[in-house]
Amino acid sequence: MDLSKEIHETGGFLHLDLLAKQVVEGYISGMHKSPFHGFSAEFAEHKIYNSGESTRHIDWKLYAKTDKLYTRRYEEETNLRCHLILDNSASMHYPKLKEQSLSSLNKIGFSVLASACLMQILKRQRDAVGLSIYSDEFEYYAPEKSSERHHHMLLDKMNEILSNPHKNRNTDTYTYLHQIAEKLKRRSLIFLFTDMFQADAGEEKLFEALRHLKYNRHEVILFHVMDEKRELDFDFENTPRRFTDVETGLEVDLYSDNIRENYKKEVEKYLADLKMQCAKYRIKYMPADVNKDFDSILTTYLIEKQKFG
Repeated sequence: MDLSKEIHETGGFLHLDLLAKQVVEGYISGMHKSPFHGFSAEFAEHKIYNSGESTRHIDWKLYAKTDKLYTRRYEEETNLRCHLILDNSASMHYPKLKEQSLSSLNKIGFSVLASACLMQILKRQRDAVGLSIYSDEFEYYAPEKSSERHHHMLLDKMNEILSNPHKNRNTDTYTYLHQIAEKLKRRSLIFLFTDMFQADAGEEKLFEALRHLKYNRHEVILFHVMDEKRELDFDFENTPRRFTDVETGLEVDLYSDNIRENYKKEVEKYLADLKMQCAKYRIKYMPADVNKDFDSILTTYLIEKQKFG
């Protein structure tokens, strides 16, 4: 079954969990020469089961052979707390697609699948994950938990935002990052997926909100989600086109060749300043191109987890 083509008619992934598992297992299979080989909780030894302990890790196959109860112990029993934050504004639903697959994702589709992949790894390591979703309102918040029920609840919510794209909905990143910072009571590894489009506020307010998270001792990784071909390189045919701001509805008619050079200079200047500000406040900045795979997302997680302590 080709999971990459299994899509709801309304836009959501039919098997988001299985698709994320497919991506993660493909990534892990290519890690045999990686310094992160063995990152998942590796089985270490058996110990005799004591009455009253959780039955979660009982080795039932060994019980069938020996008629004695043993539990599996692991080399890495972690209590990592991770919080995923998704920007669900109208600009994140660009480009508009009839369907999404591994080879064709818009910004919100990429962010949702990347988040599901992170959740898959966190689930394997029995770590807790939470989720926040915002646009021009605080749409959803779930605290960090590690249960199977919680995991599926978050997947269902992420599928829901794919199925109900917003139109002309602005971004209010800085307001809701402050609110999220107030809600997170315990130190967490935070992954923010956003395209950094916010017309009504400068970088100062945004980084003030990110500093709020840092002040509370969270580690913040900013995944700057973009369609580099269109949004960075301005790769459009040189024919008369009407460009529409998906958040404000403003329109402009132009030939792409007439502005491409100046456009790219301004975008590159903006990105350089953004990276500098992130470095200044010790926020991990990672570009996330929707036209590429998820390896950089998963590798970033593994690196940051090793540093997180």
